[in-house]
Amino acid sequence: MPRALKVFRTPIGFHDAYVAAPTKKAALEAWGSTHDLFARGIAEIVTDPALTEEPLASPGKVIKRSRGTTAEQIAALPAVERPDRAANADEEEPERSVPTKGKPKSSKGKTPPKPKAKPKPPPPRPSPDALEAAEAELETAKRRHEEDDRALAREQAALDRRRRDLERTQAAERAKLQAALDRADTAYAAALKRWRAARSGDED
Repeated sequence: MPRALKVFRTPIGFHDAYVAAPTKKAALEAWGSTHDLFARGIAEIVTDPALTEEPLASPGKVIKRSRGTTAEQIAALPAVERPDRAANADEEEPERSVPTKGKPKSSKGKTPPKPKAKPKPPPPRPSPDALEAAEAELETAKRRHEEDDRALAREQAALDRRRRDLERTQAAERAKLQAALDRADTAYAAALKRWRAARSGDED
């Protein structure tokens, strides 16, 4: 029984690559990947009918779809580093001393700028290991159940043949015994008739 097709997706550059395949291994082969992209969390199963229609129409063929507009793709590029002066913009530029007639102002009471807090790293992508294990167990159970059904059908067919053979043997045996009974009954009736006739002759 051929396995049902599923649609898988992985990002390639500014595109999403879709492919309809029976297994994740087949999808990785279609993408030409030698790494388990699913375990790394950069490939997934797609169930949206609007996204699965075209790949399902061409199983095994990689379908690429652009992600966003050109402007959005350019905006997603990493920002170019600024010169050293711009990179140090967070540091406050020292004030230029302006000559005054009075005493110069002291900078001891000046508060230094606070360093910017580093953004928290995003949480890790959930592992699909449990889902894949459940899928594998379900497929194994289905194959085992199908084999059990076939074995039961073979046993039932053998029992049906035995029943038919037994019914034919029993019918033949009953017919044979019935014929013997009929012959014994006929012989007994004839003997009884002769006995009665002989008895009545003796009485005369």
